[in-house]
Amino acid sequence: MTTETFKPRKNEDDSTGNQPDIGAFISKSVLNIVLAIWAVVVIFPMAWLLYSSFKTDKEIFFSPWALPAAPQWDNFSRAWTEAHIGDYFLNSFLVVLPALFLIVFLSAMAAYVLARFPFPGNRFIFYLFMAGMLFPVFMALIPLFFLVRTLGMLNTYHGLVLVYVAYSFPFSVFFLTGFFKSLPSELHEAAIIDGANQYQVFFKIMLPLAQPGLISIGIFNFLGMWNQYLLPVVLMTDSKRYLLTQGLAFMLHQQYYKNDWSGLFAAVSLIMIPSLIVYVIFQGQIQKGITVGALKG
Repeated sequence: MTTETFKPRKNEDDSTGNQPDIGAFISKSVLNIVLAIWAVVVIFPMAWLLYSSFKTDKEIFFSPWALPAAPQWDNFSRAWTEAHIGDYFLNSFLVVLPALFLIVFLSAMAAYVLARFPFPGNRFIFYLFMAGMLFPVFMALIPLFFLVRTLGMLNTYHGLVLVYVAYSFPFSVFFLTGFFKSLPSELHEAAIIDGANQYQVFFKIMLPLAQPGLISIGIFNFLGMWNQYLLPVVLMTDSKRYLLTQGLAFMLHQQYYKNDWSGLFAAVSLIMIPSLIVYVIFQGQIQKGITVGALKG
C-alpha cells in the first residue's frame, strides 16, 4: 500500500498572497503626499525668510520671490548693532538658561519622588500638578504682575526666571513622572542593598538613566521660553532689558518710520536660527524621550 504525500490544493481564485495590498499602498501613498505638502508648507516660509534677509529693501518689495542679486551681509550687522538684537540675545540667555536649569533639576527631583515613593497624598499631588497644566496663563497675568511688583522683582531677570520656572513646572513634572516610572526598579533596589543612600541612587543611577527624558523636556521648555512673548511684555517693561520677542516687536513698530525692512528680515532670521539648531541636533533625543516615557503616568 503506497502512501502519497498530501498536498493541499491551491485555490486558484485566492491570489491575494502573491499580490501587494492595494489598499495599504494607496493609504501609504496618500499619507506620504500629505506629509510632503505639509513639509513644503512649513519649510517654504522659513526658506523664503532666510534668503529674503540677504536682499535690499527694493528687492523685497519688487521681486519678493526671486533670489537676491547679491548677498547683503550688512543687513545682519545692522540688525545686530543698530536694532540691538545682540543686547536682546544676551537678555534672553540671561533668563532662559537659568530658568531651564532650575526647571529640569527641580522637576526631575519632584517627578522621581512621585514616581518611586508611594506615600499618602502622592496621587493628589500628582493630579495637582496636572491641574496646573489646565490653568491658562492669561487669567494669572494681572495678579502675577502685582505679586511680582510687591516682591520687588518687576523688571528683573531673576523675577522672570522664577515665573518661567513656575509656568513650566507642571508639564515638566507630569512628563518626567511617567519617564521615571519606566526605568527598571531592580537597579534602584540593588543600589540600596549595596549600601547607597537615596541621594546616591538618584544622582548616580536614576538621573543618568533619565537623560533622554531630561533632554526632551529641556528642549520643549527651551523652545517655549525662547519664543515666549506674553510674560516678558507684562513683567519686563524696561526697554534696556527687553527679551528677543519684545525686541522684535519693538523693531517691527520702528519699521513703520525707518523702513528698514531688510534689517527686520535679518533680525527675524537671527532669532529663528537658535531654535532650529537646537531642534535639528536633538530631534532624535526628543523622539526617544517621548517614546520611552510618555505612555506611563
